Amino acid sequence: MAPSTFIPSRSESESKLQIAVVIPCYRVTAQLANVLAAIGPEVHQIICVIDGCDQGSGRVARESAQGDARIHVAEHQQNLGVGAACATGYRVALEHRADILVKLDGDGQMSPLEIAALIRPLERGDADYVKGNRFWNLQDVQNMPVRRVIGNIGLTFFSKLSSGYWNIFDPTNGFTAMHAVVAQRIPWQRLHRGYFFESDLLFHLYTLRAVVVDQPLPARYADETSGLSEWKALLSFPIYHAKNFVKRIFYCYFLRDFNLASLNLLIAICFIAFGTIFGATQWIRGIEQQQFNSAGTVMLAALPLILGWQALLSFLNFDLVNIPTRPLQRQVR
Repeated sequence: MAPSTFIPSRSESESKLQIAVVIPCYRVTAQLANVLAAIGPEVHQIICVIDGCDQGSGRVARESAQGDARIHVAEHQQNLGVGAACATGYRVALEHRADILVKLDGDGQMSPLEIAALIRPLERGDADYVKGNRFWNLQDVQNMPVRRVIGNIGLTFFSKLSSGYWNIFDPTNGFTAMHAVVAQRIPWQRLHRGYFFESDLLFHLYTLRAVVVDQPLPARYADETSGLSEWKALLSFPIYHAKNFVKRIFYCYFLRDFNLASLNLLIAICFIAFGTIFGATQWIRGIEQQQFNSAGTVMLAALPLILGWQALLSFLNFDLVNIPTRPLQRQVR
């Protein structure tokens, strides 16, 4: 990682909050120059992370840096993945004392003109992390490729389960903004290095009890090529989500706290397990002996299942309303 330009220090004439834009760059040579040129004066630092790109993205970034002193170039000698590139960019931004960290893709799909709207909840102190939502406006959804609509709907449900943020949509949206107070507490070295990065970050944000909100923003689809296959993501992402779901439940309902929801979950697991195993055992035995089980045996299997599912629904209802509502940045201040 090697810097190419000097980033100006904070001055009294500049905005109170220093805004840094992090752009992971991999095979975005055709769009990067236009993206950099469109970033407005409200941004104080632009950090381009060249992630082992073999198509000249680094050259475009360095050429743009000659005409814009805000641009800083960091480089990975080999491709490590978009998650690793973002982590590098965030660390550089924190080293330069940025207050708000915006992540913007270099393919031009999201307009830099929307940065002001994206960071507004952070400036007001209403949120710790803001992410774009391409599904808010139905007209924007109509312009989206069908495969992306289907993929995002499926991935959103898994993300809600694993992250605990039941109030958000479009979890793979790469247009995000984060307050430095939160960024300083994220274990960047532990986050996923690939395209699961945004979803994995939501899981870590929940463990910090950070407030996350959606910002309706349109997306533009042209001739850019996405490195994320929706169908491959639907096959691999659920496994990652399942791991994060188990960790989140353990951290939040057993390690850090034990409450009525925790008790409901334990009851649900025990009753459903007992009802399922006992019922299956008796059903198999009945087939082997060629006789029907008694009503009492059926009820002994059915009743724990009914009570277990009721307890599970009670736990899920608690989890639905257990979304962080007090911004971490306000608590720190």
